[in-house]
Amino acid sequence: MSVPTTGSLDRRRFLTYSGAALGAAALSGCAASVDDGSGGSGSKSGSTTLTVMCEKEDFDIKAAQKALGVKIRFLKTDATKLNAMLAGKTPPDLVRGLGAVETPYFAARGLMADLDPYFAKSTVLKPADLDPVNDLWRYDGSKQGAGPRYGMAKDFSQDQMFWYRSDLFEAAKLDLPGESEPLSCDEWLDLGKELTKRRLGKVKVYGLNASGLGYFSQLMGMTASAGGSLFAEDLASVDFSSPEARKALQWYLDYTKADIGPSVVNPNPDGWDWPTYQAGRMAMATDGYWFGGAISADPKVADVSRFAPAPQLGSNRVSPCFGATGFWMPRDAKNKDAAWKFFEWFFGGEPAQGRAAGGWGIPALKSLRAKMPQDKPYQKQAFKVQEQELAHFETLTFTPYAQIAALDGVISKVLPGAVKSGTSAGKVADALNKQMNDQLAKGKELVG
Repeated sequence: MSVPTTGSLDRRRFLTYSGAALGAAALSGCAASVDDGSGGSGSKSGSTTLTVMCEKEDFDIKAAQKALGVKIRFLKTDATKLNAMLAGKTPPDLVRGLGAVETPYFAARGLMADLDPYFAKSTVLKPADLDPVNDLWRYDGSKQGAGPRYGMAKDFSQDQMFWYRSDLFEAAKLDLPGESEPLSCDEWLDLGKELTKRRLGKVKVYGLNASGLGYFSQLMGMTASAGGSLFAEDLASVDFSSPEARKALQWYLDYTKADIGPSVVNPNPDGWDWPTYQAGRMAMATDGYWFGGAISADPKVADVSRFAPAPQLGSNRVSPCFGATGFWMPRDAKNKDAAWKFFEWFFGGEPAQGRAAGGWGIPALKSLRAKMPQDKPYQKQAFKVQEQELAHFETLTFTPYAQIAALDGVISKVLPGAVKSGTSAGKVADALNKQMNDQLAKGKELVG
């Protein structure tokens, strides 16, 4: 994303560091026979060059080369460069992406390789072992969750869940959130107001950060819990004026006006939640299970940290994932068989086991859940809450006609002025509808 959103871009960048030291070992036999995509039965060690566009810290390049018997050409994630390579039919062999919001965009343009034949034959990545979150990497031309598999998540979180500091709740003499029944969004907002501390008119302790993985995603999830959808059935337009979407928009406007946490108007100067939360200057942080990996580095903070279900705006309980970060193969990639060997190593081998044990996300393979950390009290509590929450995961279909950065960009452009001027939710909805629908219409023309 090119548009800064509180906690989102920095969160994604930080997550890449969690895997830096986890790729030291490999699947046995992975390097035995690596097809270079030229039709031969195999290739000599190191003769195939696998081009991977990702973050450098996503995996240990030397370990991958040794395990797979290939050379790795690293390209840093760059949307402009990727688009040029895709247009020129010289794409990377593997691309890091966000399955939840990118699959429809690239699949609708015929740019992704169908991986079903590989999954069908794999003894490492078996379809029956795939967590349902991987369905975010499927698209049938009209919705996510069905159709071919175009990629896979490395791990995931349900991104509207939140962590909180029990010491700040106790100091404010407030009851702790429940572990199984979610708060309503109104209850959550009220708690945020009570937990906020100010000095000389300035916020010193945020009661709540509700921005999570960006503004549009949060509004999308809230609207779903109210029983609606931001997108029309054909995914070619949004409607913030519907009762459910209007309710979500009003909630976010109320949150922003209350000035109890980072928002589109006042971003967190720390850049993301962890430094603020660690210092005791944030009581509740809308960060999924992955945040426990950061918490584990500070025993004092871990001792007072607890995990809670995703708050709900309505009676349709839903707890979505807005990332599902992983890899996909471009349709025109030249080394698909070698890229699949990388898939098996990265998603099913030692790197995946290391990620699961580190607490940086829920494993994308159900068979690896047993490796999730449960040694310490906060880890046991988080694991229990997370296990219960999995039942409420739901695939929310994103549009193929725009990228998330563009939609978040509209919100970043419209909301600050609207909040400062006291513009009504109805007029804000009209402005969002017009600007986003203009972009979606242009995108639809390009897709055809």
